[in-house]
Amino acid sequence: MKKILTIAGSDSGGGAGIQADLKTITVLGAYGMSVITALTAQNTQGVRGVFESSPEFIKLQMDTVLSDIGADAAKTGMLASSEIVRTVAQGVKAHGIKTLVVDPVMVAASGDPLLAEEAVDSVKSDLLPLAHTVTPNLSEASILCGFTVDSPETMEKAAKAILAMGPRYVLVKGGHLDGSAMDLFYDGQTFTTFESPRIDTIHTHGTGCTLSAALATFLGQGYDPLEAVGRAKRFITRAIAGGLNVGKGKGPTNPFVEIERLLERETVLAKMTSALERLLSKPYGRLIPEIRSNLGYAAIGAESRDDVAAIPGRITQIKDRVVAFAQPAFGASSHVAKVVLAAMRFDPQCRSAMAIRYESEILAACQKAGFVMAQFDRADEPKDLKEREGSSLEWGTTTAIKTLGKVPDAVWDEGEKGKEPVIRILGPDPEAVLEKLDRIYQNL
Repeated sequence: MKKILTIAGSDSGGGAGIQADLKTITVLGAYGMSVITALTAQNTQGVRGVFESSPEFIKLQMDTVLSDIGADAAKTGMLASSEIVRTVAQGVKAHGIKTLVVDPVMVAASGDPLLAEEAVDSVKSDLLPLAHTVTPNLSEASILCGFTVDSPETMEKAAKAILAMGPRYVLVKGGHLDGSAMDLFYDGQTFTTFESPRIDTIHTHGTGCTLSAALATFLGQGYDPLEAVGRAKRFITRAIAGGLNVGKGKGPTNPFVEIERLLERETVLAKMTSALERLLSKPYGRLIPEIRSNLGYAAIGAESRDDVAAIPGRITQIKDRVVAFAQPAFGASSHVAKVVLAAMRFDPQCRSAMAIRYESEILAACQKAGFVMAQFDRADEPKDLKEREGSSLEWGTTTAIKTLGKVPDAVWDEGEKGKEPVIRILGPDPEAVLEKLDRIYQNL
């Protein structure tokens, strides 16, 4: 287990600072340690008071923890004063911390100042040269650079200016820009953008703390910088989406979403295993296409193939018998995952799909069962997509749903040269999909 040290202020409301950092480090599977630079009296409505730790006691905390336990990575948050900044910088150098994420906390989300004005120069001269990555938001980047940072163009300019202050990498967070939530990563040569859909919520207290703690954890666990930033971005996006409505003001992000996500994956596999047993007990061999089939089920909030469980090696048939040779696993099928993920973009509750044989009688049975049907024509598929393996299913499912105006019970196509025609049954979970198969079979 990797050891991650957070050097930051304590948030009595539990949503930011040391509390948010330790929650994040723990749910990401690392061992969290802390050096408390200040005590704050705060809640979801604001900061009511700050009591700084003395530089001597901060040094004692760092020396005590690092001389005994050590750290694979560390992060800084609220440092309050120039004396504290210099003390932390000296401790980082003395203990040889190579992977340091600096979150240059200056102002709380409520607008309350958390860093003295005179300490900004100390951050720039003493701390940033020791940083692996620095993670300013737009206002912090503006203060560090001395010009307004409020667009992708000025974010690039700021990233260059901050990198010149000494860190190895810069991540400028653009969460307050209009449009999607875009962050900009700069390594001195290449700009890389990380985007996520904007989430309509006020419960974002502790966002910067949580992101920087996640980044420090992933770096400490050995991920390369780009992979670590990508993972941290996905983590904070999920934490914001699961933000907690506690208190009377702006609630905190929810790092525990990561644990809920793992528990959800166990539930998905359990439901898939039960559904597969039921499917194998049915005489549905006729419904399996020549290219074989697969049954997929996505975790809540699925983002990629790795979030969709399916049957490794696909599902086949021997006469009327349905046959499978492996138990469900995540990431087992790109084909059914593309169908499910495309449907989820229109209806997040439509998380399961299965491909069945296309025949006029089977299509008629779907119609007799009262299914809402949607079709796409492979001849209409753009050439560049057709040349990319697997893109047809995403395009076709999306096209059919857009044409119908809602997610149907089934999407079908008549195929083309080299592509077997297939009907894809959709539903909220595998049990619902199998119930639809039952109705099809009964109407044959």
